[in-house]
Order: sequence, then structure tokens, then C-alpha cells
Amino acid sequence: MAAAKGACLNHVSRESTDIKRLAQFYIDVFGFEQVESPKLEFETIWLKLGSSLYLHLIERDPNTKLPEGPWSAMSAVADPKNLPRGHHICLSVSNFDSFVQTLKEKGVEVHEKTQPDGKTKQAFFFDPDGNGLEVSSQSPVQ
Repeated sequence: MAAAKGACLNHVSRESTDIKRLAQFYIDVFGFEQVESPKLEFETIWLKLGSSLYLHLIERDPNTKLPEGPWSAMSAVADPKNLPRGHHICLSVSNFDSFVQTLKEKGVEVHEKTQPDGKTKQAFFFDPDGNGLEVSSQSPVQ
């Protein structure tokens, strides 16, 4: 039996040297809205999508030794074609084709593929900080 009961995703966090730029990307591309965030000893912007997906953008600590993202990690992922096997967050969208077209119009490099079932379309791309993202034409299986 699992130790956790009633576990569910609370939030995803992304560290950035420019949280305002990153927030604007998620607001413009996915429709996140900015919500109140606590006053901490570092800058944060909290975003919300729908009723339950929260994204916490955190000012990068220049003293950490963590990689800044895929671009500076030991095995850099510089091509969205590599993202299906790399770290990424996936969001489902109901307007897949027009969404992908909008990404391309914004100059975002996109790798598109279709699941073997022939029904589920996928698009892989990076946010401005190099974090991997996927959009899917299908909702997750319940």
C-alpha cells in the first residue's frame, strides 16, 4: 500500500533568471493567469491554468550549482526532436492544429509527431529558458 493517500499534483516550478519574461510566455502561449504569490526572500511569480494546474516561477539563485536548464546540462537537449525521451511537461489542448500554428508564427521551433494509434498528435518545443514542453491533442486517460 502506498504511503501517500489522496496524492495529486500540487504545482510545477521553474527556476529562471528572468521570471517576468517566462511568465509572459506561459500567459501568452497557454493562457495561464497570474495569481497571488507569497512574499519570499527571492522573487516569485505564481501562475494558474484552469482550476488545478499551478506553475511557480522562481528567481534563479546565482549561488547554486544546478544546471540552468537543458542548454547547460551535461547532456544538453538542443533539439525538440529529442524531447519525447527528455524531461518535459505535457498539456492537452483542444485546438491542437491552430495552437501549433501559433507557436510557429511566434518563431518557436516545434517537433510534431503522432502516437502509433494514429489518433493522438503531439508537439514538442522549449520555453524561453529551455524547459521542455509537449502539447497533446488528447486528454490524459483516466
